[in-house]
Amino acid sequence: MTDRYTAGTRRRREVLGDAHVNRAAAAQTELDADFQQLITEAAWGTVWSSDAISLRERSMLTLALLAALGNFDEIPMHIRATLNTGASQRDVIETFQHVAIYAGVPRANTALRLAKETFAEMDRDP
Repeated sequence: MTDRYTAGTRRRREVLGDAHVNRAAAAQTELDADFQQLITEAAWGTVWSSDAISLRERSMLTLALLAALGNFDEIPMHIRATLNTGASQRDVIETFQHVAIYAGVPRANTALRLAKETFAEMDRDP
C-alpha cells in the first residue's frame, strides 16, 4: 500500500472510529476494492490528512457540502464523527444555517432533522 493509503487509514480511523472502518473493511468486495482504495487515499490520505485546517473545520465543511449537495446518507456518519473532530452540536447547527442561506432551506431542513435524530441516538447509546 502507499503512504497515502496508510495515512488515510489512520485518519479515517481517528475521525470515524475503528468500528466504522472495520465494518466498511468487512463489507468490501472485489467490486469496490478499488473504490475503497481511492477514497482512503484521496479523501482520507490527502484531504482529511492535510494540516492546513483543523479537523473541526474540516468536519463542518464536510457537513455543509453534504447537505448543500443533498448527499444526506453520509450526514449521520459525519455527525457521529464530530465526537472525534471537536465540532460541537452548536457548530453543526451553525453549519446548517449557512446551508439554508447559501444552498436552500429544504436541504438544510433535512440535514438538521438528521442531525437531531443522530444526536439523540448518540445520547441514548454513548
